[in-house]
Amino acid sequence: MAVTKRKKGSEQALKEVPEKAPDRLAVLARIEELERQGRFDVDAEEDPPTLPLEPEQIDYLRLKPSSRAKVKLSYALAGKFLDGLIRDGKLILKEIKGMEYLNELESGAILTCNHFNPFDCFTVEHLFRTSRHQGKKQLFKVIREGNYTNFPGFYGFLFRNCNTLPLSQNKKTMYNFLRAVDTILQRGDFILIYPEQSLWWNYRKPKPLKNGAYKFAVKNHVPVLPIFITMEDSDEYGPDGFPIQEYTVFIDKPIYPQGGLSEREQVSAMRQENYKVWSRIYEEFYGKPVEYTTE
Repeated sequence: MAVTKRKKGSEQALKEVPEKAPDRLAVLARIEELERQGRFDVDAEEDPPTLPLEPEQIDYLRLKPSSRAKVKLSYALAGKFLDGLIRDGKLILKEIKGMEYLNELESGAILTCNHFNPFDCFTVEHLFRTSRHQGKKQLFKVIREGNYTNFPGFYGFLFRNCNTLPLSQNKKTMYNFLRAVDTILQRGDFILIYPEQSLWWNYRKPKPLKNGAYKFAVKNHVPVLPIFITMEDSDEYGPDGFPIQEYTVFIDKPIYPQGGLSEREQVSAMRQENYKVWSRIYEEFYGKPVEYTTE
């Protein structure tokens, strides 16, 4: 075990710090390589095997009594888990800025967020449950197919039941997915989408964005609410030997579809504006421009 001197407040302390975990170092090396190659939409870690999701396996709108019961149970478990993460300092929310933009939403909306940790979805869930919409609206989350069909244990239960909207390679299932998205947005609820389409652990820069989130917004005439989370090393270390990150959550003003443009132009304009907002937040917070190593 390495020993390092770190300052917390006005106190100086000696603390034991675990060696950096080889698997985390491998992930960081993989991220560097993917960035050099410009493959921003490829996950840096091994995903669970993707088993096809058949239409009868998913009740997207949770209309069945059994589905609603599982949602209620999963949220009770997830709430306790989230409270534990925050209490134990495993999820550190240093500051939330722009909460008024979330509170002032009246219609359905797409919430977009940068994706850098499996727990960032809990951060957005915390925003939602502390907003004025708690108990009035619902927050759904788009997830990958394999997370729904083949993720084990506690997290797998949450993936299947916490108002998730899994994508699918099955055409009939995707048809049901798209119909559910329209219904959710038109009735005034929210959907969380990670438009970068990949998870890069502790990656601080915004990545190029895909069109999907903005297509849903344009089709349903709802705004996109851009959320960008920045990170700073805390004084505490995780068992992987890396500092636990302190998150500052930036919620920016909603981005609305623009009239007088074609659907394709509206999608492009919203996507570009979302990326511009995230880049501005990154540059103002970290004090440097967004620059990639892509060859």
